[in-house]
Amino acid sequence: MSDTSLARRIEIARKAVMAQTELMHREFGRAQSNWKSDGTRVTPVDIAISEALQAAVLEAFPEDQFFSEELAHEGEAIPVSSRFCWILDPIDGTNNYALGIAHCAISLALLEAGRPVYGFVYDLSRHKLIEGGPGFGVTDGGVRTKLKGEAPSGQSLVGFHSPYDKAYAQQALSLVQETKIRGLGSSTLHLAYVAAGFLDGTVDHNVRLWDIAAAIPLVWANGGETRFLRNDPFPFTSFDLKMPRIFYIAGDTRMCDHLEQLLGVTGEK
Repeated sequence: MSDTSLARRIEIARKAVMAQTELMHREFGRAQSNWKSDGTRVTPVDIAISEALQAAVLEAFPEDQFFSEELAHEGEAIPVSSRFCWILDPIDGTNNYALGIAHCAISLALLEAGRPVYGFVYDLSRHKLIEGGPGFGVTDGGVRTKLKGEAPSGQSLVGFHSPYDKAYAQQALSLVQETKIRGLGSSTLHLAYVAAGFLDGTVDHNVRLWDIAAAIPLVWANGGETRFLRNDPFPFTSFDLKMPRIFYIAGDTRMCDHLEQLLGVTGEK
């Protein structure tokens, strides 16, 4: 893909994401909650953002594929057949959004040949767009960012959700004892905040690709790592609502090494 083509995709996607922020803010804490067959919450705003972004992207790039958690069917996995595809989580942190807790985000990723090359994360709580990818750097509200880059210590801030499987309780205890935990209720924001230099690292046992796809290239762009401890999603070859949960850690190299040691695990570097 030429630099011009990539720049055009970035420009159009940025405008499309920002065009949805007024709706997102207006319905914050007010949107009706509905429940999907898997027991997760969805609101009309999730659907509206998904439909609007899909229309904007595919009108400009009909040769691309567009995948959204909220527009996909529950049948067979959809093969990735295009060179470029987009993965959207219209509101990561829907529970927060519906309940009026501001930690939630629009998360849109662009992938080439099955790997993320650029991401957009609109942070509702701070009214800012975090965006970037390898070769582009990362901006937070238009300001360049970098990883925290501090040596791991008991003061390190680590994003963490309570593990869905209590077999991981000992790992949770290790993190609580050796770091300072931040649990925002949004996997996208945990990872994007690593890229933006707010958190030193993050650990998650319970994400699927749409939860983190847009934030992964942000971390990579600033020289960080995402180490997949279970179910490495790349190269991305098919979109499946039933895809297995991903267990991963992220941060700079020292933080990832430190987290591996605390958790007693080894990931792919």
